[in-house]
Amino acid sequence: MTGKTAAAVATAAAAAMWRDDRACQALGMELMSVDLGCAEMAMTVQENMVNGHGICHGGYIFTLADSAFAYACNSRNLVTVAAGARIDFLRPAKLHDRLVASARVIHQGGRSGVYDVAVDDEAGKCIARFRGNSVTVGGALVEEAVSV
Repeated sequence: MTGKTAAAVATAAAAAMWRDDRACQALGMELMSVDLGCAEMAMTVQENMVNGHGICHGGYIFTLADSAFAYACNSRNLVTVAAGARIDFLRPAKLHDRLVASARVIHQGGRSGVYDVAVDDEAGKCIARFRGNSVTVGGALVEEAVSV
């Protein structure tokens, strides 16, 4: 399968997911790019995301990273979910910071995969690092698209 065809499959799968992704939409996330095994999402820290310390609650950072992970591991057009994940918070994010989560496949073998996600602020400072484990559960996101 050519890279261009794989990219088209990834784009179609992402569009199918995005259509019903109320969580990401409600948080104001933006799907910036998707390709085979990778995805990039952005989110701006809003007032309702700031905790009692005046910084972005870690759960929102985790959600952004987990969402980029979801789009990356579903880019093969095979329904895939998280089997587990961990995150290391390395620097606080502040109100109005624009965060970018860049997910990429580390290993995809059969039904299980490992993905890393870097969450950085708009200045490129490292906010968090996330590692997710995925499991493919079967079926396609877009029936007329070929799975890769």
